[in-house]
Amino acid sequence: MSAPLIRLEGIRKRYPSGDGFVEVLKGISLDIHAGEFVAIMGASGSGKSTLMNILGCLDRPSDGRYYFNGEDVSGFSSDELAWLRREAFGFVFQSYHLIAGCSATQNVEVPAVYAGLAADARQQRARELLTRLGLGERLENRPNQLSGGQQQRVSIARALMNGGHIILADEPTGALDSKSGSEVMELLRELAAAGHTIILITHDREVAENADRIVEFRDGEIISDQRVRSHDTVAALKMPDMRRRNQVSSSRHLLTEAWEAAAMALRSLRANFFRTFLTLLGVMIGVGSVVAMLAIGEGAKSQVLERINSMGTNLLVVQQGGPGSFGRRSEGGSGTGLTLDDVQTLKEVGNVIAVVPENNLAVTARADSKDMSTKVNATSHEYPLLRNWNPVLGTFFSEEDSLRYATVALIGKTVHRELFAEGEVLGKFVMLNNVPFQIIGVMSEQGATAWGEDADDVIFVPLNTANLRLSGQRNLRSITVAAKDTTQMNQTEADIVDLLKARRGSEDFRVRNMASLVETVSATQNTLTVLLGSIAGISLLVGGIGVMNIMLVSVTERTREIGIRMATGARTRNILQQFLIEAVVVSALGGVIGVLAGIGVGLLVNALAMPVQFSVPIMILAFGCAAGTGLIFGFAPALKAARLDPVVALSSE
Repeated sequence: MSAPLIRLEGIRKRYPSGDGFVEVLKGISLDIHAGEFVAIMGASGSGKSTLMNILGCLDRPSDGRYYFNGEDVSGFSSDELAWLRREAFGFVFQSYHLIAGCSATQNVEVPAVYAGLAADARQQRARELLTRLGLGERLENRPNQLSGGQQQRVSIARALMNGGHIILADEPTGALDSKSGSEVMELLRELAAAGHTIILITHDREVAENADRIVEFRDGEIISDQRVRSHDTVAALKMPDMRRRNQVSSSRHLLTEAWEAAAMALRSLRANFFRTFLTLLGVMIGVGSVVAMLAIGEGAKSQVLERINSMGTNLLVVQQGGPGSFGRRSEGGSGTGLTLDDVQTLKEVGNVIAVVPENNLAVTARADSKDMSTKVNATSHEYPLLRNWNPVLGTFFSEEDSLRYATVALIGKTVHRELFAEGEVLGKFVMLNNVPFQIIGVMSEQGATAWGEDADDVIFVPLNTANLRLSGQRNLRSITVAAKDTTQMNQTEADIVDLLKARRGSEDFRVRNMASLVETVSATQNTLTVLLGSIAGISLLVGGIGVMNIMLVSVTERTREIGIRMATGARTRNILQQFLIEAVVVSALGGVIGVLAGIGVGLLVNALAMPVQFSVPIMILAFGCAAGTGLIFGFAPALKAARLDPVVALSSE
C-alpha cells in the first residue's frame, strides 16, 4: 500500500480543568490513505469530534505528530493551516453551519473567495455544484428558506467548491430525517467512488457501515480499526502541492481580496440595516458638525477681515499720545497735538501714496424739521483714495473746496435715511451746530465697522472748514498714511516714528499698523475656529467609540460565522480585513452623509443672513477623519475576530 495521506503518531489533546488538565485524546496513532472512506465512530464524549478538529487543521494537538502528505503540519502557522483547510479539506457539519445572510450560491462560493477564484468563475462553479446536488431551483434561497436536507446539500457543495479532496463529515445525518439522511449518505458514497477521501464522524453504527473502514473510539482511545470493504487508491484525487502554501500573494490578489471583503461587509451591513444606521449616525453628526462649524467660523472670519480690509490693510494711523498713554500728553514732549505741519512732514516718507488728516466731532444735525446726533469726519479731499470709500451720489469735495473753506458736506446712508427719508438731497442744506452745509454727495453704504459701530452714521466736511466753523481748533485727532508696498509696512512705520520724533522732539504719539490689526483679528478668529472644530471633533470621537462598540457587538454575534469562514480557508488577515472594512465602510458612509448634512446646515445658516464659507479641503479632511476613525476604532474588534479559535468559534451559539 502507498504512503498514507494522513498519519497521526501519538496524538494527545488536553484541556485545562480546574487546577489540572483533562486528557481527551490519549496517544492516537492512525493512518488514512487517499481515496479511503473512513468512519470514526464513538459515543458522545469519546473524543471523535476533537480528533476531527485536529484532522481538519481546526485545532492543534497538545503532543504528537500529524503528517499530511508526508509533511509534519504540527508546527504549521495559522495561515498555513488555513491554506490546508482551503485547498485540501471540505467540512460537512451536523448543524450545517451556513451563513444566514447569504444565499445558497454565496454560501457555496465562500471557500473560493479565499482561494482567489474570479467572481464569475466561482459563481458558475457554485451554481453547477448546487444543480448537480438537486438544488438548481434554490440557488438564491437563504438558509432559512431551505429544509434541513437541502441545507446539508449546500454544505456538501461548499465542501466541494475548492475540490474537496478530503471531506470531513461531522454527524452529517444527525439533524436530518431518515430520507434526507439516506440521500446525504448516498452523496458521500458517490464522492468516495469519485476519488474523494471521506472521513465520517458518527455515533451511529448503521451510518458508519456505509464506510469502507470503521475506526471505533472510546474514552479518547482507538479500541478497534476494522476494514469492512476494500478501496481503490488509483482513483484517489491528486492532493494540492504543499509547496504552494507559502506563496506570496500578488498585489492584484490582495486588491481582489479587499474588494471581496468590501462586498461581504456591505452584505453584512445591509442585513443589519437599522443597527448600521445608528452606528453611522454618530459619525455623521461628528462630520456634519465639523463641516458646518468650521464653515460658520471661516465665514465670520472672512466677514470681519473684509470689513477691516475695507478700511485698508496698507494703512498706518498716527495718533496723539505716546505708547501706553491712551491719548495723554507725554511728559517732556512738545505738549501739542498733531498738526497740519506733521502732515506735510509725513509726505516726505518713502513708500507713501497719501497722507490724510482726520478730526472727529460730535454734532447735532438738522434738516427738514428733523434732527439727530451724529459725528462729523473732518478730513481732506484724498479720503476716498485712502479708504476706498466713494460717493454713491454726487462727488467728494475737492482740494479747492478745502482751500477756500467751502461749507460743503457728504452724508452717510444712515444720516440720509434719518434726515431725508432717502429722498433727493443733492443741493439741500444740513445744519451742523447751527452752521449750514450744502450737501454735495451721499456716501456708499458700509454697514457696521469691525468694532460694531455704524460706519454710515457720519458726515464728511473739509478739515479747514471744520476747524474754522465747527471746532475752532487746529490740532488733529489722527493722521492716516497709505503705504504703496505692504511688504514694507514695518519699515515705513519705523521711518514715520523716526521723522516725527526728530521733528517733535519726543515720541508723544503712537502709530497703529492696520496690517498688525488684521493679523491679530485673524489669529483670534483662527483660535475660535479651532475651538469650534475641537467641539465638533469631540462629536466625531464619540461617533468613533460608537463604531467600536457596535463592531464588538457584531463580532460577538457573528462568532459562528467567523468560525465558518476560518473552516473554509479564511486566513487571519482575511478576517481582520473584513471587519476592518466593515468599520471603515460604516464610517465612510457616515462621513459622506455628514459632509452633505454639514453643507445643508451651512446653507440654512447662510439663508438666515449669517456668513458661511465652505472649504473643500476641510470637507476632505473631515471625510478622511471619519474613515480614519473607522480604521482606528474598528481595529480592536477586527483583531479580536481574527484571533478567535476556529473550534471555539464554530461551537458558539
